[in-house]
Amino acid sequence: TLKILGIACSPRKGMTTATAVQAALEAAKAVDARIAVELIDLGGLSIAGWSPTIPKDDFDAILPKLKDPQLAGLIIASPSYFRSLSSLCKAFIERCMPLREGAMLLCDKPVGALAVGGNRNGGQELVVQQILTAMLSYGMVPVGGKSPAMLGGTLWSTRDDVSQDETGLQSAKLLGTHVAEVALR
Repeated sequence: TLKILGIACSPRKGMTTATAVQAALEAAKAVDARIAVELIDLGGLSIAGWSPTIPKDDFDAILPKLKDPQLAGLIIASPSYFRSLSSLCKAFIERCMPLREGAMLLCDKPVGALAVGGNRNGGQELVVQQILTAMLSYGMVPVGGKSPAMLGGTLWSTRDDVSQDETGLQSAKLLGTHVAEVALR
């Protein structure tokens, strides 16, 4: 079994960012019977950014899932706030530092990124780029979603709903499929 984790980095639990990640994960799971998926919704959790003194917070429960030997890839998603990733997403990425030291546990694994914005051109591509750039520091392999979602998934939320954004949902599904295909390789 190869596991792909989807990390929804919105402070709003169960909302549009989590919906986008779930669409990507369902597409990833459909690629092959060996693919298992799990959504980790960070909404409502307390996760502090990096510090030399590691704080006790909700990240402690997530870290073992990221260290799982079956982990084959990640899909990380953030809402676009002022054309940038959420502070929760930044804190999550920073707290993955133990995975970078020594064995480089995320190295050579695919990572895809999704972003949800309040309008079609709400900075989603900038957020996707920020996530992928940060994950290069962990040795991960950035994966886009194939044409037309070359960089990653970008979704438009209207009235706290992405279900009407067919183009955006398709980009999330293409991303999930491509992350799974790369993980299988």
